[in-house]
Amino acid sequence: MEYWQAFVLGIVQGLTEFLPISSSAHLKVIPALFGWKDAGVSFDAVIQLGSIVAVVSYFWKDLSNITLGSIEAVRKQNYKSQEFKLAVAIALGTIPILFGGLLIKIFVPDYDKSPLRSLTAIAIASIVMSSLLALAEIFGQRSKTEKRHFKGVRIIDGILMGLAQAMAIIPGVSRSGSTLTAGLFLGLDRVAATRFSFLLGIPAITIAGLVELVSIIKKGFGDIGAGQLAIGLLSSVIFSYLAIAWLLKFFQTHTTWVFVFYRLLFGTLLLTGLGFGWLK
Repeated sequence: MEYWQAFVLGIVQGLTEFLPISSSAHLKVIPALFGWKDAGVSFDAVIQLGSIVAVVSYFWKDLSNITLGSIEAVRKQNYKSQEFKLAVAIALGTIPILFGGLLIKIFVPDYDKSPLRSLTAIAIASIVMSSLLALAEIFGQRSKTEKRHFKGVRIIDGILMGLAQAMAIIPGVSRSGSTLTAGLFLGLDRVAATRFSFLLGIPAITIAGLVELVSIIKKGFGDIGAGQLAIGLLSSVIFSYLAIAWLLKFFQTHTTWVFVFYRLLFGTLLLTGLGFGWLK
């Protein structure tokens, strides 16, 4: 892998991790489109750590308030505290994707070459998730006067959005897309659903990235040098932060329809390219 390719993949990771369009899909498609060698799941997971640095930096105040508030709630046995509810929601919502990831590790050791990571599977997943997001936008936003804001996030929201997040084990589903879709169906407004989606993703992405980083260190970097990883991480940090700030501001005044149409077009073009032999 060339340094500039690692930089480009870091940009792709940063821009697509938090937009509801699937980072894993784009990290698979971009190399295929330009004839690059697939960097693999490990490289993808490690540069996701750059996205974690960005989201933790952006939401540092929220994370501090949730952590300190939860400790205070336990000390005073005030389990109705919103900070405590958010902490429990994030913790319980993280379990499904960790469990799913563990099953993948055990039963699909050669996941890099799994049919689930094929371009066909990614295209189908993109189209399906586009349809679900469209339904969430239509039905989830009907009663605007009853929309719940971030302070109204419940523990059950975390559990259900966590189950949706587990679907992102399949490339093309999009972790942020599946959780945003679930949040809209649950009655959260777009900003609240997006904000909680970002917070919910922190433990899962961090653990996945660290596990793969340890694996790479033990096995050796192979064709991917430490310098390429560092470049990918750096560009991932920068563009992840920009994507987070932009998306939260965007959803204050816009709907999700642009992402619905993008995902539909993305999946359709992939299937077209595969059908005509332009992509392999």
